[in-house]
Amino acid sequence: MTLSFTRVTPEELDRAFADPEWAREYLDDEDLPCCFLEKSWAGIQFLLDEAEVGVDVYEDGDPIDEECTLFGWSDSMVAATAKALSATPFEVLAGYYDPRKLSEKDVYPMKHLWDADDIDYLRLNYRDLVVFFEEAAASGGAAIRDFSF
Repeated sequence: MTLSFTRVTPEELDRAFADPEWAREYLDDEDLPCCFLEKSWAGIQFLLDEAEVGVDVYEDGDPIDEECTLFGWSDSMVAATAKALSATPFEVLAGYYDPRKLSEKDVYPMKHLWDADDIDYLRLNYRDLVVFFEEAAASGGAAIRDFSF
């Protein structure tokens, strides 16, 4: 199960809500600005929750399709997310990294296998997430969150 974000214009987001099939086809364009979190999304979310950062990379947004694999993030939501993530450097999140606790809670993808080295995986993907939202917000962009399994 992977999670990614693709930057779109507010108008493209409106079109995605009106035509989810168009959105799926549109997201196939590999040249669109995006952030592919791979399987790190649940670990990042665990750290965001522990640090009480009001961002949920999986649940936030509004469903675009009936399967709820695509969620739309408005330009105002992108801007608020950029602000929250920018105010939370990874060093803050790293203070909440506890491989034992992640394993006990079966946090995907490592389940019972989280170890001290996995923090680097989360750090790299979090950095990409922050940059994505900062750039999307600076352009006045919206986003589509894509969950694949």
